Amino acid sequence: MSDFQDVVRRRRMVRSFTAEPVPDEVVERLVANAQRGPSAGFTQGVELLVLNGVEETGRFWDVSLPAAEREDFAWPGLLGAPLLVLPWTSAQAYRDRYALADKASAPKQWDVPYWHVDAAFAALLALLTAVDAGLGALFFRVFRPDAVRAAFAVPTEFEPVGAVAVGYPAPDRPSTSSRRPRRPSAEVVHRGRW
Repeated sequence: MSDFQDVVRRRRMVRSFTAEPVPDEVVERLVANAQRGPSAGFTQGVELLVLNGVEETGRFWDVSLPAAEREDFAWPGLLGAPLLVLPWTSAQAYRDRYALADKASAPKQWDVPYWHVDAAFAALLALLTAVDAGLGALFFRVFRPDAVRAAFAVPTEFEPVGAVAVGYPAPDRPSTSSRRPRRPSAEVVHRGRW
């Protein structure tokens, strides 16, 4: 395993993958780590749909990005990722949790929905675990979430916050966004006041 600071520095979005499968022990570590994220009220309202191998990932792409639409897809190497992990979240699970007596004094309106935050934590832990294992990963939005939900029998109360593609990196062209410089800390970090 790598030093944590090294993992953070090496994390980037990889958009092209080889077909080499992700070892089972890495899949299990990634899934276990994704479940260790913070959970508001310990609601644990995030669930993971793990698609491993060509048959499962292929079915995902068939419903979320049908073949007829792939000709103009900017990142064709993404479709080769051997592992997809989709965090799904249930707003109702959080509403139910915060209706319980021990949360009676907590606000019932959230400026930032806890369920989205918790799912994002799970996705970030999956991304960092992939880097730690020497793999590449990408967080991306789920196209056609209703079709994906139907194809994989996801209950209607759950919504996806995105997907994490994982695999061995293949040569790819960086996103044009990566040409933007990282903002210096002096512009971003406000100590004591803005």
